[in-house]
Amino acid sequence: MRTLQSHTAQENPPSRSPLEVLRLPVQAKLAAAWTSLMFFVIYIDYFHLYQPGAIDQIRGGGVYEFDITPTLVTIFLVVIGIPALMVMLSMTLPGRVNRATNVIAASLYIPVMVFNAAGASSDWAFYYGLSIGVEVVLLAFIVRSAWTWPRRTASPATLAAGLNNEPPRTTQQA
Repeated sequence: MRTLQSHTAQENPPSRSPLEVLRLPVQAKLAAAWTSLMFFVIYIDYFHLYQPGAIDQIRGGGVYEFDITPTLVTIFLVVIGIPALMVMLSMTLPGRVNRATNVIAASLYIPVMVFNAAGASSDWAFYYGLSIGVEVVLLAFIVRSAWTWPRRTASPATLAAGLNNEPPRTTQQA
């Protein structure tokens, strides 16, 4: 008796592992990485509140060396808003634009994340070093995933069917 194979079974060669491993689309990997980065940034900011004197400094109108102003809060909004938008853009943009947007955004974000060390005391160097290290690893994963995005090889059948993966339509005469 013959068993039917799913389309994923045809795309993924059998492995020796008893668990099924599916190949994720690059868009899903990128969206997951941006989501992880976003959560990580939020938690780093939250854990900053545990530092002695941090809440008092905020109540006094400052964060590190910066005065809390509408401009500063807007910058904070942009810093967390870009990864939030990148989650959606990674899943919806066309391939070429998606690849370029992810490479550029993640590359520009690396210095932004490193800047988070500004104003940190040496007592907290390990905390900030570790957190910035994880952020940079996530951003490097995004750059690498987008940069090495597999290209589709066009066969004559694919070109005839169109690039939207729709099978060719046949007309039947009555």
